[in-house]
Amino acid sequence: MLEMRPDCERCGNDLPADEGGAFICSFECTFCASCAEAMDEVCPNCGGELLDRPTRVGATLVKFPASTVRKFKG
Repeated sequence: MLEMRPDCERCGNDLPADEGGAFICSFECTFCASCAEAMDEVCPNCGGELLDRPTRVGATLVKFPASTVRKFKG
């Protein structure tokens, strides 16, 4: 199950689990669409491809909530 991190690691923008616009690599590094585009969809941490993160909504989000641990270090 994906961790569903709550923020962009590069700029700190909120990335709610129930909304689109987040991009992840295979290690779940998470970035907003603007930052992913600025990095040519390549993860700066591992060099992996950044892809659209799926959403988690409704009862599934209630049962399996998104992480609250923010990764932005700015």
